[in-house]
Amino acid sequence: MSGGSEVRADVVVVGGGPAGLTAAADLARTHRVLVLDREQQAGGIPRHSDHPGYGMRDLRRVLSGPEYARRLVAAAQDAGADIRTGWTATGWAGERSLEVTSPEGRLTVTGGAVVLATGARERPRTARLVAGDRPAGVLTTGQLQQLVHLQHRSPGTRAVVVGSELVSWSAVLTLREAGCRPVLMTTERPYGESYAAFRVPASAGLRVPVLPRARVARVVGRDRVEAVEFVEVGTGRRRTVECDVVVFTADWIPDHELVRLGGLDLDPATLGPRVDAALRTSADGVLAAGNVVHPVDTADVCALDGRHVAGSVRRWLESPGPAAPGVQLVADDPLRWVAPSVWRPGEPGPARGRLLAWTDERVLAPVVVAVQDGRRVGRVRLAWPAVPGRVLRLPSSLVSGVRADGGPVRIALG
Repeated sequence: MSGGSEVRADVVVVGGGPAGLTAAADLARTHRVLVLDREQQAGGIPRHSDHPGYGMRDLRRVLSGPEYARRLVAAAQDAGADIRTGWTATGWAGERSLEVTSPEGRLTVTGGAVVLATGARERPRTARLVAGDRPAGVLTTGQLQQLVHLQHRSPGTRAVVVGSELVSWSAVLTLREAGCRPVLMTTERPYGESYAAFRVPASAGLRVPVLPRARVARVVGRDRVEAVEFVEVGTGRRRTVECDVVVFTADWIPDHELVRLGGLDLDPATLGPRVDAALRTSADGVLAAGNVVHPVDTADVCALDGRHVAGSVRRWLESPGPAAPGVQLVADDPLRWVAPSVWRPGEPGPARGRLLAWTDERVLAPVVVAVQDGRRVGRVRLAWPAVPGRVLRLPSSLVSGVRADGGPVRIALG
């Protein structure tokens, strides 16, 4: 890699979370790899998520978030990847060149290939259009975990958690560790979204009641949170719960700034880059992996995305050139999105042989149908339910009958 105002590498990975680090560890065995991470420490969200549950699918063991992050960083470094922390990609200087702000000043970083692994973030209270002033004590899960695990500060004494997905229970664990009592979890849906095998014992063991069909209407308090006001969905009845902390969880959006600034095709459903099964974006030599593509999946699945994208990067470096025309995959209600959203018949399939989708309705025994030009090209009956708040995994054989010369493929729950 060269010095001065321009840095070059075979592969530039933007993002030092599970997807980016796993891709870097794989690629660094054969190529010069540079990882850019805007944080002061690489590892992504797991480094400040201090509870077990990480590493099951990729490392085949159960680890705490910080230990999982340390292992991914060590694996990338041991393979020879150059990890630069405090380096923020702010824009594009060319086809595969990035404008970067670093402790060494402003730089241009250029790669033979670029992998975007910038992840996703929770929408804050302001983006959810919740009324009220701006008192202290309003947090997202990420802000809460950084406050507790990195800054070792107490968030407060009595908390309400908005949301009931897996990340919401992660917030509950963090609150309890910090000595803050979670008094209520809420969801606008009729039931909690996390897996029943986890939700039922967690609810009983952690003794946190879940209030269904409730929408946050207002945060009460001027200098410090004093209460949260809810509206019952359907009846309009209002309820106020006293607290000094409110944690807004889930409601994810990809960190897609570089996608927009680079003029890459944006998927209007996921709000991440439009990718094919190889995780190629619309820009030659620019690929994407992890939750920037589809918000939001677990850390270990994102890591497997990183392993998958590494093979695609190698193929690009060995034989660069534009991809063949693809067919768009479109989700029909109640599915919100499907990823990848571009399918190229005859090419290798997606990571783990799975399409990923997100549903807005609960279907206990789903049948998924793929239709192209009015003709059904695939149908599968799933052995698992479709539940809001978590990724629905579909076998890629669902679209094996798609024609390359046909129109968009619509995927729906039958």
